[in-house]
Amino acid sequence: MSKRIAMFNHKGGVSKTTSVYNIGWMLSKKAKVLIVDADPQCNLSALIFGDDFERYYLEDTTKHQNIKDGVKAAFEGMPHPISAVNCYSPQRAPSLYLLAGHANLSEYDAALTFAQTSNNAIATLQNLPGAFAQLLRLTEDRYSIDYTIIDMNPSLSAINQNLFISSHAFIVPTNPDPFSVMAIETLRTVLPRWVAWVKSSGSLFANSAYPLPDFLPKFIGSIIQRFNIRKGKAAKPYRDNITEIKSIISGSFLESISKAAMVLGPAQYPQFLLDNQYCLDEIPDFQGLLPKAYDAGIPVFELTNVEIAETGPVLEQMVLKRDGFFAQFATLASTLVTILNNV
Repeated sequence: MSKRIAMFNHKGGVSKTTSVYNIGWMLSKKAKVLIVDADPQCNLSALIFGDDFERYYLEDTTKHQNIKDGVKAAFEGMPHPISAVNCYSPQRAPSLYLLAGHANLSEYDAALTFAQTSNNAIATLQNLPGAFAQLLRLTEDRYSIDYTIIDMNPSLSAINQNLFISSHAFIVPTNPDPFSVMAIETLRTVLPRWVAWVKSSGSLFANSAYPLPDFLPKFIGSIIQRFNIRKGKAAKPYRDNITEIKSIISGSFLESISKAAMVLGPAQYPQFLLDNQYCLDEIPDFQGLLPKAYDAGIPVFELTNVEIAETGPVLEQMVLKRDGFFAQFATLASTLVTILNNV
């Protein structure tokens, strides 16, 4: 069975999409990986499709192969069941599969909110809460997926709640600023509330066509990113915020989600993760490599020397940074595999 990871923080600008893209691409070197674009902004889809982004949503053969149309049968009462969506794989990452996003996905949020708060009093809504999980299961089965990573939009919507409780594990991406600290304080109350709902209401949907998952998402770490480096470490303006984020994650946040059974046992986390206050990695800004990666339609660590298109000392510095990011994401991917084996 595929292990499903939610990449979630309701604060915007914490590089959720970039993390899903980079981690998914690196994981796909050794496994089959599904990345799910559940953000109506469709930035993950844009990264994968590149210049073909608009064409994908216009051509008859592909325009309905996305997350919104994937659950349409349930949300619009169609006389046929949900079926797997056809996914797209980049040429340079053939084991990476994209379940494309849709700009109008949030149209289903009101109906899902009503379905999840009506205590199954309205029979016509009973199949909605399990619809996204069913779509993911069928698509994972079609492609024999090992790992699924879900890119969620920065909100506390019903769709996000539903995707979160449909995941085996979750990562909290952050960036080192005071607003990330505030966001984590919110998450430590909201996430247990989401899980409490599925504990109390899951049985109400046991006989629906699409039952809710029978597992709870487990916290597998945070990622701190988007900061500048000075003399081999985060520049001074960021260091205090990094320290505070780690302290809150390993303190009040972990205490709160532990009470909701959303953590693994201490022996199931690598020792370095415990020592690092549950921070999986600190990923600095990609700087000059990023626009080159966008132009090539690949992650920064996949750039060839030719695609970097520089010479002399500039090329040498960029190659050094590229190789550093490759090693960093390779280690991160390996760590995730180790932890997910315990989930």
